[in-house]
Amino acid sequence: MRNIQGYHGEWNMGSPGGWDYQRIAQLLGKMAWNLILKTIEVGVEIDFDHPQINAVPGFARMLLRAHRNRHGRNPVHAVLLAESETLDVVLENKNFVDYLNTMDGVKASLAGPGHLSLKNGKVTCLGDEATVIFMDFNLNTLIDIGRKEDIVPIKEAIRQGILVNPKGMEPLGAKGMFEVMTAKFSSLLSEDTRIHTPWTRQFYARSTTDPHGEPIQDLVSWTHEHWEDLVLKPAHGYSGHGIFVGYIKKSREKHIKTALESGNYIVQQLVPLGLWSEQSIWPLMEERALFYKTWQTDFRCFITDEGLQGFLARFGGVPTNVGSGGGVQPLAVLKSQVTPNEAVDKINQALLKLGFGAFQQIQEDVNRLAIEMGFTYLLGPILITLRPRLLTVEHLADLRRYAENLWQDALKLEKLWREAQLEDVVRIGEEEKQLAMSQPWQGSPALMVSDGLFSFGADLLDEEFNPG
Repeated sequence: MRNIQGYHGEWNMGSPGGWDYQRIAQLLGKMAWNLILKTIEVGVEIDFDHPQINAVPGFARMLLRAHRNRHGRNPVHAVLLAESETLDVVLENKNFVDYLNTMDGVKASLAGPGHLSLKNGKVTCLGDEATVIFMDFNLNTLIDIGRKEDIVPIKEAIRQGILVNPKGMEPLGAKGMFEVMTAKFSSLLSEDTRIHTPWTRQFYARSTTDPHGEPIQDLVSWTHEHWEDLVLKPAHGYSGHGIFVGYIKKSREKHIKTALESGNYIVQQLVPLGLWSEQSIWPLMEERALFYKTWQTDFRCFITDEGLQGFLARFGGVPTNVGSGGGVQPLAVLKSQVTPNEAVDKINQALLKLGFGAFQQIQEDVNRLAIEMGFTYLLGPILITLRPRLLTVEHLADLRRYAENLWQDALKLEKLWREAQLEDVVRIGEEEKQLAMSQPWQGSPALMVSDGLFSFGADLLDEEFNPG
């Protein structure tokens, strides 16, 4: 990507989520922007409605292609399968099923494992044949559920190939896969993928090479010495759980011991914080004043067999997850003939000029609508900035090429895994492996995501970034 600096931090190939949150953030962001413009002139023209931003339509088209590949023009019954305890609480699942049900010739259901059964060899949901199923949890969770509930219908859906994503895709999301991309198989992959993959190694007592290609005699000792420049992550973790960021977690001995005892951790190069940080205006409630607040940002790309479908832009600390106190940031495509950095400065200055009272009133209006829409976490609305994150049309073109390359590279990695050449970096249980092997992906309709720590030109890095 010529116009974008940074790295992808992880891929999700199993049951990627978050596809509906940006759609809601766009509605809230556009509302805030219109209220701002009623009060003050900003001098920047931006577009919240660019079709590349919202992933929901592309996700829906992907499911319908998966249906047609198996059932042709027969009636569609799309099932979004979720854990029973989440059926009433995960907003995006409910919203997506509602969206599918607005489409001509489509019936969609939100269901738990107990709602599926087998009838005459067909997988049914509440009595009706399920023609395509998206499962909102990974194989390890499925196996855990199988200890309490009947999962035979789900296993049959995998065997018949009606489950999307194909389970043969899921092992490619193991974080240890990034070692493959920065070591022995890197030459097989596209330049886009290689240069945007941070140095990564499976974490155990071993010899290897460092980010500069220099030999490491003992990775554990080397990690201890370079702790503040590294991150330890569970190879199959999610939502930021179990991540130890060196410069934050000072008890290096304790965290290194935890990772070693787990036996399935990676160590990864820390992406320079300034590269994926931006400033937005934020209120100081006690002082009733506004100030420049620095946020870390991450950027999720949703990709299908049709290419890039949309994004999820998050902000917060390290990590940026909503569960860790982060939020979702509206996106906008910059239309004015200025740089992203110049545009961000203009918007921030305009927000400062609003003053605390007007700023807080707009924020309260946005929060009120967020609650009405169910855009909440625990007891309150999900955090959202009044300043959108800005992209240019050049950034979008770069991201489309990046997505196409990632898709093709993932196919190469699937082939290597099925040939048993990646056993050292993909460590999954035997039952998970059998289920994954029973449903190859091979480029069929699916949804993959890449979580990136990218700069779009408004970062706070005070030195030139060199991905090498």
